[in-house]
Amino acid sequence: MRLATGLTTAAWLATAASAAIAAPSPSRARPAAGAIQQLALLDRPKQAFSKPDTHSRRLETVPDVRPITGDQTVLPVLARATGKHGVAWVKVLLPGRPNGHAGWISTSSTSAAITKWRIVVRLSTRTVTAFHAGRLAHAFKAVVGKPSTPTPLGRFFVEEPVRLDRGHAGAPYALALSARSNVLQEFDGGPGQIALHGTDNVGGIPGTAVSHGCIRLSTQAISWLANRIGPGTRVTITR
Repeated sequence: MRLATGLTTAAWLATAASAAIAAPSPSRARPAAGAIQQLALLDRPKQAFSKPDTHSRRLETVPDVRPITGDQTVLPVLARATGKHGVAWVKVLLPGRPNGHAGWISTSSTSAAITKWRIVVRLSTRTVTAFHAGRLAHAFKAVVGKPSTPTPLGRFFVEEPVRLDRGHAGAPYALALSARSNVLQEFDGGPGQIALHGTDNVGGIPGTAVSHGCIRLSTQAISWLANRIGPGTRVTITR
């Protein structure tokens, strides 16, 4: 599989991901809105529905592993509900097209976790800002999409963090997102997937708009993020 950079795969950042997500603590008071993101880890493929009801419209089957790294699928939870016969459901963001779509999955064969990280990409200022527990942690200048292949706007999440070999485009790391290009239905054999990644072997000066839609960061910046951000982390891309 290839992203919108043409980059290919490598190893999952297991250390960063395990540090970034954790089991929820039932003894703690409810955090401030936006400070902590609840996550659903899929233990097997799940059917996503339009409502918390198996008789509602079936949207798609969500694999329990990611296509690049083969590791467990982690989805951000947007809402919770109790359906018929007391079945517990969660509304989750889903990967792929249409961008930012969501659906309901039952909580059977899932595990709960949380992350305190969140990323905001602002295209007008060409910046990537990381927040931890609702507080600003770091901000970086970035390369964003050029006018003909703009970076898509919306609510997304990190599908999988990837460590890239030295010779790969976008090395040394990529945070592959649930977002897809609105212009490129495919790119270099892949689905036009958007990622935050490095500038190795692709170039670009942070603060410019020259990419195919991905967000490029300096080696120092993407390394900082890759060592902290795990799968399921929310990524909001705004003007």
